[in-house]
Amino acid sequence: MSVIQTENLTKIFRVPQKDAGVRGAVKALFQPRYKDVTAVDGVTFSVEKGEVVGYIGLNGAGKSTTIKMLTGILVPSSGQVRVLGRDPHRERVANARQIGVVFGQRTQLWWDLALIESLNTIAKIYEMDPQRYDQLLEQFVDLLDLKDLLKVPVRNMSLGQKMRAELAATLIHEPEVVYLDEPTIGLDLIVKERMRAFIKQQNRETGTTVVLTTHDLGDIEELCQRVIIIDEGKLIYDGPLSAIKERFGKYRQITFEMARDLDGVDLPAGAEIVTQDGRSLVLRFDRTQTTASRVAAAVMEQFNVVDFSLAEPDLSMIVKQIYQGALHPEAV
Repeated sequence: MSVIQTENLTKIFRVPQKDAGVRGAVKALFQPRYKDVTAVDGVTFSVEKGEVVGYIGLNGAGKSTTIKMLTGILVPSSGQVRVLGRDPHRERVANARQIGVVFGQRTQLWWDLALIESLNTIAKIYEMDPQRYDQLLEQFVDLLDLKDLLKVPVRNMSLGQKMRAELAATLIHEPEVVYLDEPTIGLDLIVKERMRAFIKQQNRETGTTVVLTTHDLGDIEELCQRVIIIDEGKLIYDGPLSAIKERFGKYRQITFEMARDLDGVDLPAGAEIVTQDGRSLVLRFDRTQTTASRVAAAVMEQFNVVDFSLAEPDLSMIVKQIYQGALHPEAV
C-alpha cells in the first residue's frame, strides 16, 4: 500500500469580492459577493515508502495547498486523500503522530524558549522513549551543528540557525512521512548543503518518506529522483527527474554579445530567439536538428560578434521550458 494516495484531490476557496472605497465596503457588508478560486484541481498521485519526491510549481500553483490537505490542516473540497491509510483531517491526531512538517516561513518552535527546551517539550508531546530521544538528540546536534544553539532562544537565532533547528524538531520523533515546504528558502549555500546532507542521510538510514516543495532546483537535483509538477492547480507531470532531463536536454542555449545593436537575424532550422535586447542575443537550438557551430557561424556571418557563450541544459532551463507550456497537452 502506498504511503500517500490522492485521487482527484480538489480544493476550491470562496474568495469575497469587494469594490474600492467606503461605498464598496458597505455594499460588501450587506450584499456580499464571492468568487470561487480553484487552488488544486483534480490531482491524483501516490508516493511509496522511502521515496523523496519533489513537488514543484510556480507561486500560486497549488503546492502549499496540497501539503496542507495532506497534513489535515485543510479539508478537500472533493476527491480523496490517504496518508498511511488514514484521512488526514478526520484522524488528525493519529496522522500528526506519524508525520513531520517544515514550513519555510513559519516556525513550530517556541519563540522565547531555548532550543533544548523546545526539543524536550516535543519529545514529551510525542511520548518518546527517553533513551531513544537522547540518542537522536546527540545525533542531530552533531549532524546539524546545533551544539552552540541548544541554550539559545529561538528568537535570537539567524534564519539558517532556525531552519536547522526546525529540521531537528520535525524529525526528532522519527515520523514516517515528512513534508518540507520551502525548507531552504533564503539560506546560504553552506547551510543548504548541510540540510540536504541531513535529509539524505535520514531517508537512507530510516526510510523516511519525503515530499519536498521548493523553488530551489538545487534541492530537487540533490535529493529527488522523481518529480511531480503542478501548474494552475493541475498536475502536468509525474515521473522520473531523469526523463524530464532526457526529454528537454536536447536543447542548448547560446548567448551572443554584438558590436552594435541588432535589427534582425536569420537562423538555421532548429534554432530560435529566446531574448533579443540591444546588443545581446540569446538563442536556443535543438541539437538533433543543428549544431552549435552551425548556429554560431550563421550569426557571425551577419554580425560582428564580440563574445559568445554556450550553456549546457540544467534543471533551471528545463523547468523554465515546462512552465512556459512545454508539457501541457496542446504542446505535446
